[in-house]
Amino acid sequence: MWCSLPRFIRPITAVSPLPNSSLTILCHHGGSAAVYPAISSPEKLEYSTQLVTREYADLNLSNNDSQEVGHVRVRQHVNPLSFSKMVPVELPDWNAVYKDAKLPLMVDIGSGSGRFLLWLAKRNCGLKNYLGLEIRPKLAKRAEHWVHELGLNNIHFMHANATVSFKQFITTYPGPLVLVSILCPDPHFKKKHHKRRVVQKPLVDSIVEGLVPGGQIFIQSDVQEVAVDMRKYFDAEFDKLVHINHVDPNILCDNDGWLLSNPMGIRTEREIHAELEGASIYRRMYQKQR
Repeated sequence: MWCSLPRFIRPITAVSPLPNSSLTILCHHGGSAAVYPAISSPEKLEYSTQLVTREYADLNLSNNDSQEVGHVRVRQHVNPLSFSKMVPVELPDWNAVYKDAKLPLMVDIGSGSGRFLLWLAKRNCGLKNYLGLEIRPKLAKRAEHWVHELGLNNIHFMHANATVSFKQFITTYPGPLVLVSILCPDPHFKKKHHKRRVVQKPLVDSIVEGLVPGGQIFIQSDVQEVAVDMRKYFDAEFDKLVHINHVDPNILCDNDGWLLSNPMGIRTEREIHAELEGASIYRRMYQKQR
């Protein structure tokens, strides 16, 4: 089956460090809405958003609210166990949303704004298909608006709860599943809310079962507790999965086994903001054994 290791991250243009600040920035990716330390002036807040714009400059997306989507402002975490979120969504017509529905598929669970997946899709037209699953409907709707704006036919975004719908999507998709990413998911810090975290045994089982041999799983978080929790579930599949540095010894990890760099070639928006604030990013990539 087709599968190849992603190239490591391209160099990022250096920027000046941001001074201490006191306001609040919110950014979204991977189904998360995170509050960062205050930025003390409108100019510095603009500087922060410019980092994201610079990273995704190749997309040249319109940032104005569109008539089709309306104003998009999402702050709150979402309870995936609420009744409305536990209803399976209607399956798409794969041949309608993709030009070639048999191409290898990457699924981003908690696709947030969608820029990360759009960047990958634009660079891999005719080679891979991309599916973004986002639990916040307005984010998925705006991302799909951008798909049409860019004229891409290898990417689709859906408002869906991956915990409920992932397995049904993958078992009906005509091509091979080669990569699944879960990047900075909602942390749900309170112990009583840990059951709301997206990485749970049923979803892990569906991902591992759905991947073709040689397929990969990429997880990351700037919250160490969440990263460790995700790692626990995927490390437990040691009879089916192997960490990527055991496949390619040139891929470097720290002493705790976290990848030293992002293997996807582009940072997520959450990653950009978190690194700006000096946070560490905890990453793991697994490959299904052949």
